[in-house]
Amino acid sequence: MGNTIVKIIFGFLVLGALFVVFAVWMVWKRPLTVDAWMSRTALKINGLERTELQTDSGRMTVWEGGSGPTLVLLHGAGDQAGAWARIIGGLVGDHRLVIPDLPGHWKSDPRSGPIHMEQLLDGVDRVMDAYCADEPAVVVGNSMGAWLGFLYARAHPERVARLVAVNGGPLIEPNPGVNIFPTTRDEAREAMRGLMGPASPPIPGYVLDDIVRRTGSGPAARFAQTADEMGRFLLDGRLGEVTVPVELVWGAADQLLTVAYAQRMVDELPRARLHPINGCGHVPQRECPIKFLEALTTALAEPPPEPQPAVEAVMEIEP
Repeated sequence: MGNTIVKIIFGFLVLGALFVVFAVWMVWKRPLTVDAWMSRTALKINGLERTELQTDSGRMTVWEGGSGPTLVLLHGAGDQAGAWARIIGGLVGDHRLVIPDLPGHWKSDPRSGPIHMEQLLDGVDRVMDAYCADEPAVVVGNSMGAWLGFLYARAHPERVARLVAVNGGPLIEPNPGVNIFPTTRDEAREAMRGLMGPASPPIPGYVLDDIVRRTGSGPAARFAQTADEMGRFLLDGRLGEVTVPVELVWGAADQLLTVAYAQRMVDELPRARLHPINGCGHVPQRECPIKFLEALTTALAEPPPEPQPAVEAVMEIEP
């Protein structure tokens, strides 16, 4: 009997040791995966439930929870629903939240192959039909998610109460000086300097290595494989077709899509307002969650921006 108990205890110790070794290996070699696990756990802790729906690309994971006016939160390329985890606690008490893993990202199909814009837009369509059929929703998109938000709002203005664009849009002028597909640790370090605010702590080398790994083969790279198809989804010179009110909540330290990029959209959109967040970069909901949440809630508490007055052309008549 005594030997059996000793063997059982020894077995648990071995399992515990193996778990610790695995956990250390994951943190060291796959820190972005660990961060994704933790962020999705935070969604669950804050009362959101994981659901699924069917799209043309297969199954799509969607997190839903809270009560009040609906916010649909769309993450950027290469990210996943947990991108919004750090602000969920400040929203879920006053809003119903709908947060998908966009097609081709994390737990949503397709799991391999190029990711086409049509697949992403189909995913947004299915989410809006399944979760927001009763009333217009506020769509909040970061980076690629903002681009999708503009395209959806242009096609379905009656379904969007307001669009919040977070460091993203449908124009073609990102800063080519920021390399978003680094191939070395040093390139990743420079890329993150361009994407984050100056006060953010330096990123450890092992995290930079994982960034290189993910950007080389992850969803962002799979989306980039379809770059030749993306031109017809740009709205350069056509932003006037987006008639819904737009709030641009912008990390002002972003060197990829700068404040000047945001201001260009404000100037061209019929109903738009800019809310810069100083010291924050391309993904402010992750980097500066307190500042971002304050800017977002302030923007949504204000009445929607009114249409800009038309500028009448004045013709000079020569004497």
